[in-house]
Order: sequence, then structure tokens, then C-alpha cells
Amino acid sequence: MQAEQLEQTFGACRWVYNEGLALRSNAWEQHHVSAGFAETCRALTSWRQASETSWLKDVSSTVLQQALRHLDGAYTRFFKGTAKYPKRKKKRRSRDSATYVRTGFRWVEDPERPGTGLVSLAKQTTPLDVRWSRALPGGQVPVKLTVTRDRAGRYFLSVLVEERIEPLPAVFLPGGSEPKAVGLDLGLATLVTLDDGEKLEHPRLLKKYAKELARWQRELHRKQKGSKNREKARKRIARLYAFIGDVRRDMLDQFTTRLVRENQVLVVENLAIANLMRPSVGKGRRRKAGLSRSIIDAAWGELLRQLRYKCEWYGRTLVIVDRFFPSTRRCSACHTKGPRLDLSVREWTCTECRVVHDRDENAAVNLRDEGMRLYWLVAAALPPGKVPPPTIKASELAEVLLAA
Repeated sequence: MQAEQLEQTFGACRWVYNEGLALRSNAWEQHHVSAGFAETCRALTSWRQASETSWLKDVSSTVLQQALRHLDGAYTRFFKGTAKYPKRKKKRRSRDSATYVRTGFRWVEDPERPGTGLVSLAKQTTPLDVRWSRALPGGQVPVKLTVTRDRAGRYFLSVLVEERIEPLPAVFLPGGSEPKAVGLDLGLATLVTLDDGEKLEHPRLLKKYAKELARWQRELHRKQKGSKNREKARKRIARLYAFIGDVRRDMLDQFTTRLVRENQVLVVENLAIANLMRPSVGKGRRRKAGLSRSIIDAAWGELLRQLRYKCEWYGRTLVIVDRFFPSTRRCSACHTKGPRLDLSVREWTCTECRVVHDRDENAAVNLRDEGMRLYWLVAAALPPGKVPPPTIKASELAEVLLAA
């Protein structure tokens, strides 16, 4: 019963989002009128009152209004130039979600287990059966709830609460006041190489489960479209992909948390991931497709995302070095810039000082040194007592120095 009610809520949110998108698009294309959130909310009232769409009354109006809020946010990001024009949501293609504000749910905290409790959603007959992965801050009342369902059919409850995260104590080098820094070189042969030589091996999860995925994909295409057996095969594939994603995120989460706890400054290279994954045409396209799959499997974007928000939370500084900095072919001992290196070259010898370098470790050391140079440039420009920002980007260094 509860799953059916959530299914109806997801469908209503998707329908309202699509109708709001159509209304705003048509208003501009046909009449050159800019319709906003207020206009779509008035349209929502008429949709709920119309006999053809009276089924919208079975879903809480606050949830449907939040779907229009999400649409308005998508337009805002589009006008700012940070996202593409909003697209229609499709059943079984888009993520199913429903957001409840404070008036759309009831929260009763469990006195025996503070931070957990009963959650009753508007227009739902029974409270949600929640398995809490972590307790909320004691005494805090949730501000917003979001129920989502992934392609594997799993339901998740995301809770927004107001909490102040205390920064971690500053980490300095032994016997000095210089902040401890670490350089990270991201790669495919080794997922992450640190400047001290430590390496996080690439688990290659997609490659590990490639045969199993291929077998289930063949099973899927043998099933008749629209049949229950085809849906079972689809869910089986989705569960395997969900398992791969969970393992990958958990590994990166543990690794990034340790790095943030042990270091004050973290330095990475500004990777153009979208450009690296751009499809190739003509000769070499098969090799490029394999490279793109490896980049997806490496999840560089997720690793950088986690570093960004954890540095902001815990009072650390993430320095992003320019992508054109020659970290790989510059000697970390004498700073001599060598020739371009093929991806197959894992070790090389400096022609000036004759030091033998591991390709990835040398790049990590160069990134750390360049990152600390940028860090001290920003720190020197700040007034006394002010700490550097959580993110320092080489391409935006002039703006940061002016703001300081």
C-alpha cells in the first residue's frame, strides 16, 4: 500500500513538472511572456480542480509545489549559464523523487533512540518504515524530507536539518607552523597517487563485472517488451549497477575522509573530465570509447566533489592547479621541464640531474609544490587573522587576490 502511494506521488510530481515546463516554454515561444513560479502555482490550482486531473488531489499540494520549485531552480541555473535548458522527466528514465517541506510531514522522535523516530508523510496512511543509517542531531526537527527511488527499486529518505559542523584542528608539519600538504595525482593505471608514494589502486569495478553485465543485458533483450520477465531482468541489471556504485562511493568516501583529517592543504589538478570523455570520430574511436569507460569507472568527478565539500566542512583548503601545469614532465628535483611522455611510460630519467622518477609520484610532488605556492600567494594577501578560502583555483586566482 505504501509503495503504491509513493508511486502515485512520484507520478504526480513528474506530471506537474512536465506541465509546468510546457506552460513556461509555450508562454515564451507563443506570446513572448516570461512565466515564473507564481504563474505555474496558479496553474497547479486549476489542474487540481479540473475533472480530468482530479487525481492530483490525492497527492499533497506542498509536494507538487516543490516539484515546481525544482523546475524554477532548473530555469535559474539555465539563465546563469551553469546548466542546459530543462528537459521533460520520463517514467523509468528520470529519478523518482518527492520533496516534503515542514507542513507536509509529521516527525515524532524516539525518546529511547534520539535522532531517530517516526516519519508520517502527508496523504500517507501509515508512517514510513525507516532503517536509519545514522541518527540525526539530537533535538533537531527536520526542515525538509526527500523520498527517492533509484532504478534498482530501492527507496531512500534524505533529511535536511540545521547543524553546525565544527572544523577539525589544524594540521602542521612536525616542529613547525607550516600547514601539512598533500599532492594527489589522479590516473587510470593507479586511481590516486600521493606525493609520499602511497597509491590507491583502481578497483576497475565495471571491468570486473563486465561479463556478468553483458550476460544479463543479453537476457534483457531476449525478453518481450512490456513483460514482467523483462522488468525482472532490468531490475537485476539495475541492482548490479547500484552495487557497483555503492562500493565505489564507499571506497572514495573512506579515502577522502582520511586525507582531509590528516592534511591541512590538499592539491589536485583541474581535470577537464567532460573534454576527456568527448566521443572520437574515425580512426581510434574504439580506443577512445575504452578510455571513456575507464574514466567513468574511475569516478574522478565524485572524488573531487567529496574533497570540495569535506574541505569546506572541516576547515581545510583544496587547491586546484591549472590543467596546463606540466606536472608529469617536470623534474621534481631540479624543476627541469622534459619532453612530452607517452601514456605507456611509467618511469623516466631527468636529463639534467639523472634522477629516476615514477611518473605518477613525480606529478604528485610537483602538484603539491605548485599548490603550496598558490596557497602562500593567497595567504600573504589576506589580512591578519583571516584564513584562506576552502577552495583556491588557479584559473580564478586573480579574483581571489582582489577579493582578499
